Amino acid sequence: MSLNEAEQIRQLLEQKKHILITFRKDYTGDSIASAIALLLFLKGMEKRADIICEGFELPKKFAFLRRSDRIKKAFSHLQKFVINVDTTETGLEELSYDLKNEKLRIFITPKKGFLTRDNIQTAQSDFKYDLIFTLDTPNLESLGNLYDSNAELFYQTPLVNIDYHPTNEHYGQINIIDLTATSTTEVLFEILKKIEEKFITNHTATAILTGMIVNTQSFKSGNVKPHTLALASKLMDIGADRERIIQNLYQTRTIPALKLWGQALAHLEIDDSIGLVSTIITRDDFLRSGASEQDLYDIINELIANSPEAKIILLLHEHSDKNKNNAIHGIIHTEKEFNTRRLLPTYKLQGEQNHSSFTIENKSLKEAEKEIRTQIKKKIDQ
Repeated sequence: MSLNEAEQIRQLLEQKKHILITFRKDYTGDSIASAIALLLFLKGMEKRADIICEGFELPKKFAFLRRSDRIKKAFSHLQKFVINVDTTETGLEELSYDLKNEKLRIFITPKKGFLTRDNIQTAQSDFKYDLIFTLDTPNLESLGNLYDSNAELFYQTPLVNIDYHPTNEHYGQINIIDLTATSTTEVLFEILKKIEEKFITNHTATAILTGMIVNTQSFKSGNVKPHTLALASKLMDIGADRERIIQNLYQTRTIPALKLWGQALAHLEIDDSIGLVSTIITRDDFLRSGASEQDLYDIINELIANSPEAKIILLLHEHSDKNKNNAIHGIIHTEKEFNTRRLLPTYKLQGEQNHSSFTIENKSLKEAEKEIRTQIKKKIDQ
């Protein structure tokens, strides 16, 4: 009799020793929360696990989640270089080394006779990780350099792919993709319950509920179903701290963030004919407000929540750091009837069909705004 998905994962967890949890480099709150929830669950099972995401920087509003500070931005090491020396005939008197100009020299003194290159073999150890979980990640390429520079790790290691997006490419050995769910955290909760519910602690439940609240704008989005609310109730029964989640996500706003919101509202443009609300943020806006680029996603969420007539929300900004390249970064959010990739087919969009990001090279902020608004209007008119 074949095993179901939960049983297959449980069997893998029983066999494996060191687990990698990762998610796409254009991560969302759902990505972060689901990874933390899985880490806490695995810790309860006394499993070694690491969360790694390329270039990760923890948004302040998620710092309240337990072990959120454990998310790393790059691999430390994946394999060890092994040197095998056969001392059967010579024995070993002494072993030492020195490191000069970043060059390592190893000195081996035999008890008798001498060693030659025939006595030495080199090898690579197995990969550090023997099981991978990807969360909220449509394809391996979206992991960025984490995958590009370590493709062999992902080819040789069993991979469990958990997501809710229809764009997911089912690249894992086990793929758990639930298109009816509102978030990856919701899908994760369902599978963790089946694996071993006793390891879902109050901290794990808080992380899961955080992801669900982020992805549904606190259960106000149109895709919320009775089943989602029932799961949220179950999480609170387990001990999820809803009040703390709401306080950190929505009631703790820094003065710099509020100043940046003011700048975004000052630049706001509305095209009622196509339901487009757009704004721009300059590098000077960042400097005057003292805010960071992480605060931009809160602006998008606030525009979504407070602009019910808006069908498309567009935010374009310069990088806050003048030492970064001069590319313009864009964030676009659309209602269900629109698809970001169909609206902007000539750009390399990353993300979901209704929420994506992109960059524009060799354009000023005003030029980029005019170009994007023109293309959106043209596509809708077509």
